[in-house]
Amino acid sequence: MHKFFVPKQNIDGDNAIIDGEDVKHIYKVLRLKIGDVVSVNNCEGSEYVGEITLIDKKSVTINLLEKSSINNESPIEVYLFQGMPKSTKMDLIVQKNTELGVKAITPMISQRVVVKTELCEFKKVDRWNRIALEACKQCKRSLVPEINVPIEFDHLLEELKHMDLVVVPYENEEGYGIKKLMKDIEKNTIVKVGIVIGPEGGFEESEIQKLTEIGAKIVTLGPRILRTETAGFTCLSLIMYELGDLGGVIE
Repeated sequence: MHKFFVPKQNIDGDNAIIDGEDVKHIYKVLRLKIGDVVSVNNCEGSEYVGEITLIDKKSVTINLLEKSSINNESPIEVYLFQGMPKSTKMDLIVQKNTELGVKAITPMISQRVVVKTELCEFKKVDRWNRIALEACKQCKRSLVPEINVPIEFDHLLEELKHMDLVVVPYENEEGYGIKKLMKDIEKNTIVKVGIVIGPEGGFEESEIQKLTEIGAKIVTLGPRILRTETAGFTCLSLIMYELGDLGGVIE
């Protein structure tokens, strides 16, 4: 069943209106027709099963038949704070971390970030949010993660104070990894997890010290140094396996 995200304001009673780029995709690519059944998400986590009742070149009308009980979101909320990478690497970071279930992604400007907070970098946020939306359609998530505007390192430290657990992969950490971390924490008390990934140049020692002072757990991801675009979804995968919904359940 094909799934579409519809803004809440486009849902009125038992009818939902799909507009924008999805319209052409529906009738030209998917070749859906009146009477076909689709899944509709209101962008806030509510899912519906609906039937197409009208198709034209500007909009598609869906009659909502029933509310679905499907919820594909993780029981934990993981927030990724990503050191701003060069080029288009952020596109891949947004796409893959969205697929893995991240709650939100916030680009971060630390001392070794090459890309500065120019206007063009903030304009990219719209594209990143579109990438997140498309990834949600593909992996059938129930919520679209928010991709925020870049923040400075000092602002990051304030944001992390709201987390139950903060994990910082660091190439100079050798003996303390995710396995040991999971033994040291009370898993059932963890709801909000912050993952902090350094930029391509890595973190300064002073930044790691500041992160340690607010209670962040500095960990290794193994003996091989991962690229900044790889480290985030590697760490997220491990956290989702240990605390979230990757790997299934034990009966």
